[in-house]
Amino acid sequence: MASYTLSFIPLTVSNRRIFVSSQKGSPSSSSSSSSPIPPTSLLGKKLLVTKPSRRCFVSKHRCLTSASTVFSVPTAQPENGSSDKLPKWSARSIKSLAMGELEARKLKYPSTGTEAILMGILVEGTSTAAKFLRGNGVTLFKVRDETINLLGKSDMYFFSPEHPPLTEPARKAIEWAIDEKKKSGVDGELTTAYLLLGIWSQKDSAGRQILETLGFNEDKAKEVAKSMNEDVDLSFKKQGQ
Repeated sequence: MASYTLSFIPLTVSNRRIFVSSQKGSPSSSSSSSSPIPPTSLLGKKLLVTKPSRRCFVSKHRCLTSASTVFSVPTAQPENGSSDKLPKWSARSIKSLAMGELEARKLKYPSTGTEAILMGILVEGTSTAAKFLRGNGVTLFKVRDETINLLGKSDMYFFSPEHPPLTEPARKAIEWAIDEKKKSGVDGELTTAYLLLGIWSQKDSAGRQILETLGFNEDKAKEVAKSMNEDVDLSFKKQGQ
């Protein structure tokens, strides 16, 4: 069913309540006595009811927009059935996953895959893993182009869900990162390096294929592994010491 929009000129009304009659003609005497009188500025005016246009009009002037991404960090099922030792996620890791979800929506994909998480790491951009990737020629634009070449473009009339679910390889990559952090026995947060190596661990995933195409290999994966538990500290408290 098509919806309709009501167009009118904004008015300043002193009375907070406005009487609206849904029937044709004047309201009955019983209802008029108990309902507020409509403002005189609306009397004798015509209101325009129009259908929403299917065409998209883009303003010549740049508009400020804001968006928020609500993201729940996935956690792997603990092997021993206890969740008291699940690692804490770093803020960069959480943001990388959220940005990966957003990248999947930008490309109108139905799910969030390893390629989207890889783009999310690069969009976040401040982690050690992201800087290592850029230093070795793996940039966001290259990954995005390779993703389209590998997976293709989505139909222009398709709209991704608000929170595209994780693909099976993406879920396994995250579980790998959680398990490796638990096995390391090192205190601290789960960094984006774990996510990157989790993507690399899924050999048939789109994320790994894209990394291989852009020159990432086992030797570079070992370099990333050396700094898995380290990340750039941007806090003012640490910088002042």
